[in-house]
Amino acid sequence: MKKKYNQVYQFKITLKGIKPPIWRRIQVLETYTFWDFHVAIQDAMGWSDYHLHEFKILNPSTGLKVNVGIPIPDDAFYREVLQVWKQKIADYFSMENRTADYVYDFGDTWEHRIQLEKILPREKSVDYPICIKGKRACPPEDCGGIWGYAELLEIIKNPNHEEYEEMLEWLGGEFDPEHFDVEEVSFDDPDKRRKE
Repeated sequence: MKKKYNQVYQFKITLKGIKPPIWRRIQVLETYTFWDFHVAIQDAMGWSDYHLHEFKILNPSTGLKVNVGIPIPDDAFYREVLQVWKQKIADYFSMENRTADYVYDFGDTWEHRIQLEKILPREKSVDYPICIKGKRACPPEDCGGIWGYAELLEIIKNPNHEEYEEMLEWLGGEFDPEHFDVEEVSFDDPDKRRKE
């Protein structure tokens, strides 16, 4: 049974350090936990969700920045983090506390800027979450972060590059960094993803 909600939160998620920017605009339920929000970001951006992640956000009740991410079992500090991870985003985000950072893959260190743009009344005909806009393709997983991605783009622009064929094969034959189609975004059920 779905929890009742009256509002949706509209966020713009922008991948830091890449120009022109790669970004998505999504709307999610006010009842979302940070886990649910993580799943929505992964799906909207196009990541595969097989690396660690964390949010960095100001806790409005303490005024301190907190890190919310994958907990490590049997550690008192991370048990406390787990409690925050289960918290609702509505307890942290507001029009007065609009921004957070989200890091995915601590090796490649993909840093995202999260900006709460609006809090809107729910539309009964809409099945949330939804992606309403975005620009440019998500970088391929494990390509080496923003510097590795820049190198990858240089290689695939030059058919004479010694690594051109190898890189295209690694990419599955093609990659268009400018491609993004909002109709291709589909969202998983966060509860199902948690059990995998």
